[in-house]
Amino acid sequence: MSADTTTGVLPDPFEELERRRRQGVDGGGADRVAKIHDSGRQTARERIEQLIDPGSWYELGMLAEPELRRPDRVTTGDGIVTGLARVDGRRVAIIAVDATVLTGTTAPVNMRKQNRIAEWAGRRSMPLICLSDNDGGRLPDLLGWRFSGVPFDFGNFLQSPAGFPAVPHVTAVLGPSYGDAALHAAMGHFVVMRRDSAVALSGPPVIQAAIGEDVEAEELGGPKVAHETSGSVHMVVDDEPQVLAAMRRYLSFMPDSAALPAPVASAVAPKRDPAEIGSLVPREPRRGYNMNKVIDCIVDADSMLQWGERYGRSLITGFARIEGNPVGVVASQPLQRAGVLDVPALTKLAGFAHLCDTFNIPLAFLQDVPGLMIGTDAERGGILKGYKSVVTTLAYARVPKVAIVVRKAYGGGHIALGGRPVRPDLLLAWPTAELGFMAPDTGVRTVYRRRLDALLAEEGRDAHDAVVAELEAEWAAESAPWEAAANIILDDVIDPARTRQAIAQGIEYAWPAGPRVTPTGGST
Repeated sequence: MSADTTTGVLPDPFEELERRRRQGVDGGGADRVAKIHDSGRQTARERIEQLIDPGSWYELGMLAEPELRRPDRVTTGDGIVTGLARVDGRRVAIIAVDATVLTGTTAPVNMRKQNRIAEWAGRRSMPLICLSDNDGGRLPDLLGWRFSGVPFDFGNFLQSPAGFPAVPHVTAVLGPSYGDAALHAAMGHFVVMRRDSAVALSGPPVIQAAIGEDVEAEELGGPKVAHETSGSVHMVVDDEPQVLAAMRRYLSFMPDSAALPAPVASAVAPKRDPAEIGSLVPREPRRGYNMNKVIDCIVDADSMLQWGERYGRSLITGFARIEGNPVGVVASQPLQRAGVLDVPALTKLAGFAHLCDTFNIPLAFLQDVPGLMIGTDAERGGILKGYKSVVTTLAYARVPKVAIVVRKAYGGGHIALGGRPVRPDLLLAWPTAELGFMAPDTGVRTVYRRRLDALLAEEGRDAHDAVVAELEAEWAAESAPWEAAANIILDDVIDPARTRQAIAQGIEYAWPAGPRVTPTGGST
């Protein structure tokens, strides 16, 4: 505390405390707040107030100041607001970028505040919420030796401290989020983005200076890139109230830590009558349909929260409830590339399955998959690595797993969606299902290629086509579910109308006695 330069008298400590706290609440001042509002954004404190339960805020680190002070600018809080609160009655830890102070840029003291609250969340089993909105690191605070000594502790920040169970990390991208701000997205189990925001490793000015590329923020890290191409963002919405609502909804599925059961809600009837489900899936294996309508017959009405909806679009992944119990839904989407599993779909599946296994959420698979994507692009894109990641994750997952073949399930796609080699608790099929290494038409032309080529040359098209039809019929008979059930490859063949009931009962009996928590307690 410094003396008044005109009188040499120290200020009253209680008055000084009140002044500093008032300055902390005011942030960068009215002008800076106005600029934030003019851009269509809200301040960190406004966002926190709208997210949390009234009267629950307990702030930590309000009086922090940067190592390199700016006497001409307000620096209280060092561009970050951290604290503890309740959301829908549950304790949470919050990191919110304060763009009114030093534009929210990150520097050492700012990082210490983030580490402090992240470690608190990990040690005290509290979900960690990050509200991101800044341009990255602050200069000159991070120049030279200072950058080498940045106090981020990745042993605590990106994961819980050693010996403590994982906690949910939820991130909102609410403005420009570059550099270290992008770490919040990288660490988030659920990342929701405002449509006019951007997230990237470096911002446009740095890219222009470093490599000469002139790129706009939207092209660099806007929704089409972050949500549809890279998959680093799991949901995009239009405005901040929708962002905060999505975060609350996601948290409703999550336990406070991986050592606790996922929350249960009151049971709700499905949006569609389960008796309709069989009529929604065409018998013709190549005819498209919307799997979301099938899901509506299975899960509690309006409970489905998709995770990565526009990334890896041939696969649907999302959180839902069946009879009030949380479940991770993994389903083929025949409307997109016939439901084939390509690299983005496999990447999404591995991440989602690991997330569900970490936080004690059972997995339900709905299979209508023609297989894995093949060809030059798939190989160069890493299809084998993606497939290996999925089957390893599923084989070692400890949560209940129930898989149902609703129409077709071929090759590695069948295995990646809960086939027998990845140890499902139940593997079921509808009577109309087809299973095998590949589809009958493809299989016949692959296995009998030489014979058919010779037949075509010697006896003509009609004879060739007649033999093809005969072989395909034989192949289709082998692909029907009856022999798989007879040999206990399938646990049962069920009426489609029983799908919801079969999943619910399978999960019920697959949990061990006691709390619905996996034996490992989960890890990130």
